[in-house]
Amino acid sequence: MGQKINPTGFRVGVIKDWESRWYAGKKDFGNTLISDYELRNYLLSTLAPAGVPKVEIERDPKRVRINIHCAKPGMVIGKGGAEIEKLKD
Repeated sequence: MGQKINPTGFRVGVIKDWESRWYAGKKDFGNTLISDYELRNYLLSTLAPAGVPKVEIERDPKRVRINIHCAKPGMVIGKGGAEIEKLKD
C-alpha cells in the first residue's frame, strides 16, 4: 500500500516550479505571505472571465513582478492597456 501525498508538493522542483518566488526574514514573512495570498485571490477573482489558471509572483527587495497566464490576454490588457493600468494601481 502506498502512502497518500500531496501531488503538487511532490512535483515542485522536479517538473513544476513554485508559484511564488521570494524570500523574507522572520519579521516580514507573515505579512509577505498574507499579502501574497490576498494578491493572488484578488487577481484570480477579478480576472476569472479571462480564463486565468495561474498567477506567479516574484518579489525583489524593491519590486513585485506578477506573471499572469491567461486564455484571453485581450481581456486582461484592455483597450489601449487601460485594464492593465488599473491593475498596476
